[in-house]
Amino acid sequence: MLEEPDLARDLAAFPSAALTVTELNRNVRDLLEHRYPMLWVRGEISNFVRARSGHAYFSLKDENAQVRCVMFRHRNQHLNWVPRDGIMVEVQALVSLYEPRGDFQLGVEAMRQAGLGALFEAFVRLRDRLQLEGLFDQQKKRPLPVFPRRIGVVTSVDAAALRDVLTTLQRRNPAIGVVIYPTPVQGDGAAGNIAAAIERASARGECDVLILTRGGGSLEDLWAFNDEPLARVIRSCLIPVITGIGHETDFTIADFAADCRAPTPTGAAELASPSRAALRARIKTGLDRLRWRMERDFESRIQRLDQLLRRLVHPGRRLAERNEILVQLRMRLSRGMQRRTDEASWKLQSLIRRTRGRLRQVAEMRRLLDASVERLVAGRRVLLGRAQARVDALHANLEHLGPQRVLERGYSIAQDAAGAVIRDSRLLSLGQELAITFARGSAKTRVESRD
Repeated sequence: MLEEPDLARDLAAFPSAALTVTELNRNVRDLLEHRYPMLWVRGEISNFVRARSGHAYFSLKDENAQVRCVMFRHRNQHLNWVPRDGIMVEVQALVSLYEPRGDFQLGVEAMRQAGLGALFEAFVRLRDRLQLEGLFDQQKKRPLPVFPRRIGVVTSVDAAALRDVLTTLQRRNPAIGVVIYPTPVQGDGAAGNIAAAIERASARGECDVLILTRGGGSLEDLWAFNDEPLARVIRSCLIPVITGIGHETDFTIADFAADCRAPTPTGAAELASPSRAALRARIKTGLDRLRWRMERDFESRIQRLDQLLRRLVHPGRRLAERNEILVQLRMRLSRGMQRRTDEASWKLQSLIRRTRGRLRQVAEMRRLLDASVERLVAGRRVLLGRAQARVDALHANLEHLGPQRVLERGYSIAQDAAGAVIRDSRLLSLGQELAITFARGSAKTRVESRD
């Protein structure tokens, strides 16, 4: 909380100091601005002057006194009526002092014509009561449709606000349909007519969003929108309601009850309709992102294909590797059989040497030896035959799995210009040249159709 300036205290602190006129006026201004809060003052306008800067200078007077006033441009530009001498007004002002001349004055923040105070008080009472009732709760507000197909407008057909709304909708998105629910927006019975138009729009359900609008005016001109039954009709409407009533500084009960308030009729049309240019920009952004993702995915798939191609082994190379394995197996089998035969022969010779001295019947021993040799030779022949049969079976299976045998059965191999084997017709393009390899010979062809 700001501490109020105390001129007497400042002078007591410096009893011998003399204030300059500027210091005196500044202290008095601070004293006035801190002592008096923002207040309402009633009086008659006199000596009203609007400067080239847009600021308004005038005096407020009654039968006994007057006070100078200034209303700066950013405040008076929102007035929807023209102040002039002789009009009784009520101003909301800050008490101050204009330092350069030492003039006591009021800095006016808002101005209304006298006699509207009772209406404003009635507006505040109704607003507060409906607020406590929960009629204006934000949780009850419905979201506006993002892409409305049809927009309803509740206003007078002669209102300038209707032209502003239609012009804005045509500019932003002419593809959106517009349904007008004509109704008087000022005068006796206007509130009931507006409520009936909203109920009619809700019952017909032909629109996705509803705009309730009219142009600017005084508090009395806008009073039809401060009606309690109208506020309840807005809340019970099945269609989201946007209000664009008066100017940015104008607030009505209908604004609080609506799902969304716009400062002007043009602003209401902008809230209700998506911008065609913005939608095109969003679509372009989405297409750019999609194109980028597709390119990245395509590059990733190409890289994956390159990796798979590097891992892919040509059938001829694979056959050569199998042949090499087969030769190694034959060599290992031959060496193994020779080693086993040598070992058996050595054992036999050792046995002969050992048994020759022990056996007396040399002939019997020789017979046994010959029989053993014959069995050994026969066993070797059987083992070699089995090994040869296994080798022949492996060789036959290898030839059976070779591409040449597949081609002999009537199949052929299709390859593109790079030599890649074609396995999927969806990868072909019309007019593409292909090389066809048959069991005997090859040919070139061109794709004319595909399934």
